[in-house]
Order: sequence, then C-alpha cells, then structure tokens
Amino acid sequence: MLNRFFRLAEHGTCVRTEVLAGLTSFLTMAYIIVVNPAILADAGMPFAGAAAATCLGAAMGSILIGLAANTPIALAPGMGLNAYFTYTVVNGMGLPWETALGCVFLSGLAMLLMTMGGLRQLIIAAIPPSLYAAIAAGIGLFIAFIGLHGAGIVVANPATTVALGDLATPSAGLAIFGLALTGALMVWRVRAAILIGILATTMLAWVLGEVVVKPVEYSVAALTSTAFRLDIPAALGLGGQGTGFALIEIIFIFLFVDLFDNVGTLVAVTQRAGLMTPEGRIPRLKRMLFADSAASMAGAVAGTSPVVNYIESASGVSAGGRTGLTAVVVGLLFLVALFAAPYAQAIPAAATAPALILVGAMMMAPLAKVDWHDPMTSIPAFLILVGIPLTFSISNGIAFGVIAYVALKLARGKLRRADWLMLLLAILFAARFLWLAE
Repeated sequence: MLNRFFRLAEHGTCVRTEVLAGLTSFLTMAYIIVVNPAILADAGMPFAGAAAATCLGAAMGSILIGLAANTPIALAPGMGLNAYFTYTVVNGMGLPWETALGCVFLSGLAMLLMTMGGLRQLIIAAIPPSLYAAIAAGIGLFIAFIGLHGAGIVVANPATTVALGDLATPSAGLAIFGLALTGALMVWRVRAAILIGILATTMLAWVLGEVVVKPVEYSVAALTSTAFRLDIPAALGLGGQGTGFALIEIIFIFLFVDLFDNVGTLVAVTQRAGLMTPEGRIPRLKRMLFADSAASMAGAVAGTSPVVNYIESASGVSAGGRTGLTAVVVGLLFLVALFAAPYAQAIPAAATAPALILVGAMMMAPLAKVDWHDPMTSIPAFLILVGIPLTFSISNGIAFGVIAYVALKLARGKLRRADWLMLLLAILFAARFLWLAE
C-alpha cells in the first residue's frame, strides 16, 4: 500500500530507507521543540503550550505536505520568524501575543490566496536556473555555518566577526568525532551514515556526561493555553488595538520572509533530492505551496509562530529520502514528541552539527551549473551564495541576487518584457531594504 501511494519503486527507494530518512530529518530538527517555545516564552506565551503547539504545527505541516505533494520536505516553526514575532512584534511594538498570532494567520491566508491565484508559482518560475543553483548552494553554506557555530567550532569575535573556537571543549570535540565518523561512513556509502553519526555522538555525549536534561512541568493538555487564542479582529486593526499601518507592516514582513525562505528551501531540497525536472522546475509545486500556507495558518491556531519548510530536510534527503513518506514519518515523530517535548534537549547540538555541516557540503554541487565566466550570471549568483550565510537570512541573499540580476540586465540593455516579474521583485526587494533602514 505504501509503495503504491508514495510510488516508492518509481523513486528508487523503499519503506526502510524512507523511515530512516524521516528519523534523520527529525533528529536534525528536534532542537526546535525546545528552542521555539523558549523564544515564544519571552513574548509572554506559556512555555508548555508553546512546546505543544510547536510539535503540533510541525506534525500537521509535515504530514500534510507528505500526503498531498509526495515530497520529502518537513515543516516546523521557522527560526528567525519566531525571533521577529517575539522581540520585534510583541516586545518591540507592544502588541499582545494573541494579536501577533492573528497576524501570522493572516499572512498564511495571504500566501494561500497567492497560491490559488498562481502568483507564488509565477515568482518561482521567473527565477533563472543559475540563481536557483546559487540559492541551493547558499543555503548549504548557511546550514553548514549553523552547524559549525552550534558545535562551537566557529565562534563570534568582536575583532574579526568570526573566529575559530576552542577545539578542546567537549562540544567541539564531540562534533569533530561526529564529523569523522559520519564522513567515514559516507565514504563507504552507508545509507544511514548521518543517522548513525547523530546517534553515536549522542551516546558518547551521554557517556561523557555532557548532556544535561532539565525538563519543565509539561502536559499535552497544556496545548489549550495557546490554542485558539489568536486574535484576528485585532490583527485587522479592529477594536482599537494597534495602528493599521503597523499591523500591515507586520503581516507584510511575515509574508515576505516566509515566501522567499520557503522558495529557497523548496529549491535547495528538491535539487538535492534530484526531483527537479530537466527544465529546472519543481514537480507538484502547487500542492507544496498549498501545504506550507495551510500549515502556517494551522500553526497560528495551535499557538506558534509561522510554520515553514525546513532546510534540515536536506539531511533526510541525504539519507535516501525521496518521497512524502519521509515527511509523514517526521510528522508522526513530532506527534510522539508531544508527550515528551522538553526531553528533545537530550540530543545535543554537537550531535546534529556534523549532519548539518556535511549536508551543507553536499549542497555545493549545483554551483557547477553556473556559468562563472559570464558576469551576467556569476555576479548575482555570487551575491546570493555569500549573502545567505553572511546576513543569516535566505530572503536577504535572494534579494541581493535578484536586484543584481535585474540591474546588470538593465545596464547591458537586455531586460525584456518577459522579465517584468523579476523587475517587480527587484523593486519590492529594494523597497523592503529602504523600509527596514528607516
């Protein structure tokens, strides 16, 4: 039944491989179960309710995209957007978190309407293949940097911005052990190399006493403390709460960042999985876009910040995941995690860091498709490649590349009528930078 529904044989995979891939993706994403509610708690939201909402949002989104689009991409509340939700919208602008959840819901609804109208698909189709390749590789550098920083191998430095960390620390040592083990297994073509590396490093961390679990009081019933608490009328500026312009700005930023982060992740993971068509298009794209829009709305109802496609899904793809069964397994594991969400910290960052670093390395392959001798394509591609990790934002990196691509076409006199959407995107990106600079 699973073979027929997910067309496993057609994609050159099997149930065992898909389950292992799902487990691998889940383990690299599991940090969100603790990190997301910790950030949302700073907005005054109950930790236990936010933890349950995080699991539920990830479960619903992952299962939905797996069943509807048959793709190995998992979803969960997005990093960056949760910080914007807490520190800018709630703490900075003084909005109640219930109103902020209403803004999240409305941004998801706007994405759903854009998908129904075909606008999101037009945006994705308008981006040239060379920029797609740079987006995929730039995200690879991004997640590798996250892994290196999480392991303490790369640290902040006021003089040089970043620097080499203390490799004698337990975290760095564990990560180096995981890198060596996982790399060796990958060289020997072991399909479960990433999963084995995560589990082996976690076990070693436990043996060395480097894992400290401090669970908080928690029950699944705590979900009710955030569920259905969103305030849509207030998010629309009704009832005298907030100013209309400020609320429009919040909804727009949620929409804008969510839109292009999701585009970048879809491109990167489908390229890594070899699922793109020979023309460089993503199959079943509309279903994927419907799924992530619906998941963001459902997450807001449950009580969490925007739910997005997760770039950590690339680790499951590297473990052999090729179909929606991988995503469904991730979703089911998040449902199980509802009963033990705070214990996710039992998997240390040092155990998942090697997976992120090595997956990031493998995501450099699309760069071979960029014509580096043609400045018209190489300059925008390079700006995306460095912009994503150095600004710590997928959408910022894409913005640099799109603006540069349009500017160079204008300078060369090669901008055509067919490029109208790229021109519009460049104008919107430039306006966004000016807006944020004020």
